[in-house]
Amino acid sequence: MGKPALPCGSWPTPLTSAAVTTAVAGPGEAIPGSGVFWAEMRPDEAGRTVLLRLLGDVRSEVLPAGTDVRSSVHEYGGGAWWLHPGSPGAVWYVDGGDQRVRVLEADGELVPLTPEPAFPRADRYADGHVSPDGTWLVAVRERHQVPGGPPDQVRNEVVRLRAHVPGEPEVLVTGSDFVAAPRISPDGRQLAWLAWDHPSMPWDDVRLQVRDLASGTESVVAGGPGEAAAEPQWQPDGSLTFLSDRTGWWNLYRWTPGHGVTLLVVLDAEIGVPGWALGGSRYAVLDDGRIVYACSRNGSDSLTVQCPDGGRTELDLPFTAIRSVRADGPAAFVCVAGSPVTEPLVYRVTLAGDGAEASALQPRRELGLAPSDISVPEPVDFPSVDLAGAPRIGHALYYPPAGPYRGTEGELPPLLVVLHGGPTAAAMPVFDAGLQYWTSRGFAVADVNYAGSSGYGRAYRELLRGAWGVLDVADCVAVARLLAGTRRVDPRRMAIRGSSAGGFTTLAALVAEDTPFSAGADHFGIADLEALAGETHKFESRYLECLIGPYPAERERYRARSPITRADRLRTPLIVLQGDEDPIVPRAQSEILVNALREHRVPVAYLRFPGEQHGFRQAANVCHALDAELWFYSRIFGFPAPPDVAPVEIENL
Repeated sequence: MGKPALPCGSWPTPLTSAAVTTAVAGPGEAIPGSGVFWAEMRPDEAGRTVLLRLLGDVRSEVLPAGTDVRSSVHEYGGGAWWLHPGSPGAVWYVDGGDQRVRVLEADGELVPLTPEPAFPRADRYADGHVSPDGTWLVAVRERHQVPGGPPDQVRNEVVRLRAHVPGEPEVLVTGSDFVAAPRISPDGRQLAWLAWDHPSMPWDDVRLQVRDLASGTESVVAGGPGEAAAEPQWQPDGSLTFLSDRTGWWNLYRWTPGHGVTLLVVLDAEIGVPGWALGGSRYAVLDDGRIVYACSRNGSDSLTVQCPDGGRTELDLPFTAIRSVRADGPAAFVCVAGSPVTEPLVYRVTLAGDGAEASALQPRRELGLAPSDISVPEPVDFPSVDLAGAPRIGHALYYPPAGPYRGTEGELPPLLVVLHGGPTAAAMPVFDAGLQYWTSRGFAVADVNYAGSSGYGRAYRELLRGAWGVLDVADCVAVARLLAGTRRVDPRRMAIRGSSAGGFTTLAALVAEDTPFSAGADHFGIADLEALAGETHKFESRYLECLIGPYPAERERYRARSPITRADRLRTPLIVLQGDEDPIVPRAQSEILVNALREHRVPVAYLRFPGEQHGFRQAANVCHALDAELWFYSRIFGFPAPPDVAPVEIENL
């Protein structure tokens, strides 16, 4: 007997929005210590991030009840907690509420180390590192001079503070617009850190600097114009390993004082990733000198072990998306990893000979999908063009509908073209419950690695220089037309959705001439580039100079690329979702767009979420946003919505 037929989009599925929120609560960074520690976001607890530890067979929450472990440095945070091998059981962390650094001692004493700031969240910390003797630590501090002040009044510095005693931090490094990854050498005498200046971002022109703390002598080890250094790690012999994209790919190098820089791992593949968040780790050096690293080839991750003699073994593990690679003894490491059919989890990987065994340290969540109901992506390379009209290749992952149903006679599935943010992020072939929410209902999905995405080398990443709103749009249109032309999707029911930078591309695609899309979803996207240039936070306050051009010299280009200035072309029904407290893409961006749609009598639904910032963290809001978007498509594309999905108001329909 064949599968029962139901209209695509209406298929019953166990993957409800509530089930999606349990999967959203996935692990962040994982670090071995006295046990293995990892961070986990909890949507059902107002979106707070908890710190968990597995010690033996016992899994427990480490910090006091209600603690939110989260840094707001650069607004995107990362590196919000750290450990020290000489202080087993002690945990240093940044409190998400007030952004102060605290240490939970092994005996349970909780000590606030940094003073109360001049006003709430004025001083924000991240990316800490404890000295070898355990008595002091360094961290990035982001100091805001006045509440809501302009970006040029925010200072980013490396500071030193005592590791167990409260006190005023000492400024060690200042002067650069941004700093990251302060790391203390094994003998405690040298400090390494990353630095860059406006208008660069941390994947553009990033210097790796080293200072002798006694003499103050400084040197630039790597990086600078056209080269982005990343992830410095001191090794026991006093050498410093780091990543650099000087060859066009983020590969691994070693700097030895007095002997210069040598290449450790050279590949036409990416070990590094863009530094949107602090504290990441894509490689680890084991006690016996072997190097374990994750690398991305053609948009998919794998793990490789390299021996001191240069011999390499790619591990036969199913992982296709990997982060937080940390050494755990002489022949093991910990990482966060996932595959197309398994969500990211914390694993301990033990090496034996040329093989490896991976053990999950947390249970898999039961989401109710049978293996045959999981949509597995197919890589799609498609023809596109550059700014001069010359041919080039774009990349996407195509997810077909998957489930115990089929479409009605002769029906092709509706398409969702999904856009990552950044725009320097990447779509990875890893199980994503939020994406399977759509495929298990009968949607097809194209997750696009448009021009500018990471994972394909520096040249591909730089395709968007001066071309944002053009080449990314061209790629989205090209992949949609390819899928429609090969009859994998219904050309009359193609939608595009994205958040943040992906929201901008969504809007730009909808106002493009001859757009193929008949619906759209804008999650806190950018409608007015000129306004954003003057109102966003420091980290991205000059990012548009790379993506669009210098302002105000290129003001006309800003205006021409802004979807709001072309709102008269927008005739496509749109749902807009916005966090009330978003400091990155302010609420005004969504509201000017919605007002323009109302003026032109375009069908529009607008949902505003109190208490949410850049991305929705609270379970009720995650559920409401997903279900509202499903309801919206059901009305636009003409399929019945599930009975448990509440209607949303669509104006002008």
